[in-house]
Amino acid sequence: MNWKRLTAFLAVVVIMFGAIAWTSPALVKDIRLGLDLKGGFEVLYEASPLEGGEQVTPESLKETAHSLEQRIDSTGTTEPEITREGSNRIRVRLPGVTDETAIREMLKKPVNLTFRGPDGTIELQGNDFVQNGAKVEFDQLGNPMITIKLKDAKKFEDVTTKLTGKTLSIYLDEELLSSPSVNYPITGGSAQISGNYTLDEANNLKDTINLGALPLKLTEIYTQSVGAKLGQKSLNETVGAGVIGSAIVLLFLVLLFRIPGLVAGITVITYTWLLVVVFELMNATLTLPGIAAFVLGIGMAVDANIIMYERIKEEIRSGKSLLSSLKAGSKNSFRTIMDANVTNIISCAVLYFIGNGAIRGFALTMIFSILVSIVTNIFLARLLIQLLIRSNLFTKPGYYGVKEAEIRAL
Repeated sequence: MNWKRLTAFLAVVVIMFGAIAWTSPALVKDIRLGLDLKGGFEVLYEASPLEGGEQVTPESLKETAHSLEQRIDSTGTTEPEITREGSNRIRVRLPGVTDETAIREMLKKPVNLTFRGPDGTIELQGNDFVQNGAKVEFDQLGNPMITIKLKDAKKFEDVTTKLTGKTLSIYLDEELLSSPSVNYPITGGSAQISGNYTLDEANNLKDTINLGALPLKLTEIYTQSVGAKLGQKSLNETVGAGVIGSAIVLLFLVLLFRIPGLVAGITVITYTWLLVVVFELMNATLTLPGIAAFVLGIGMAVDANIIMYERIKEEIRSGKSLLSSLKAGSKNSFRTIMDANVTNIISCAVLYFIGNGAIRGFALTMIFSILVSIVTNIFLARLLIQLLIRSNLFTKPGYYGVKEAEIRAL
């Protein structure tokens, strides 16, 4: 018996399971749950200009989504998910929200950008500015500043003449963004806003002014609410079904393949843990379709094991030694397994790029599950079986699911 090989096998298994036991509670606790598991609501908005003429542009849609995110953050709502869909739609998902009506009323209000005098009088509004007319430039000292263009040069001249020596404060809704001073009357319909801005601050102010120049009206076209209890019930039932199904499959593998089936159980458990680690590193949100992809990924991981172990059994039946059977079976099954995985990755990539919402989440989960499966259920499984074979402890063909009578002489 080769004790070094057996010790190496046990060391790998103990270290892996030790890491799994140590990190799993924190990983499970930190996973972000989607509203279908945590409860909450989602709204799909269709954006249109408040006033006729201007079309909804990708830039205006992006800035409107950013404004919605800022509004939601101001309410203290955790983990909002805001995505743009198509050319004029924004989907908002808010897990864990209880006062749905109040937040929906807040979100559908158009962005209200105003320029106010020292007495609070509104002198200019966002739609007084040219579409995408605000830009970040740099003065002679390299300091960032914002240049703006207005639609009505005469109106701007009158406002700046009245407020010369005073401030013209910029507000988003009721939040003060900046209070630049008016040093002299400005003619020509363009002006510069300078101050002690960092580049990020200047870009944010530029984006806000451009957003105010393109106010969009948001119309609800789809809503969905999920109660917290229903979400928790869905989570418990889905996870429970996945655990039971996985346990039955792993038991079947052990009965069918014996030692390789036991190794498959080790690698599948490791695969599951690594996929949870990947989710945590990505800060991904777990949804019901994501769990479905997760469980389906376990099935595909088991399938990879079955293909490889069946080829190893065929090689053992042909009369080859265990080590030769492992090498030949692994080599012959590798292309089949990789062809299937690459095909699945391509199909999931197509789903990701043409789909939206839950479909994209399902596709992304599947892609990462396939990549993790390649590492654990091909390379790790091969390493563990090789260590057991080289230990010379499990040398009987029966340990690998092959009867003596099935072995043919070379």
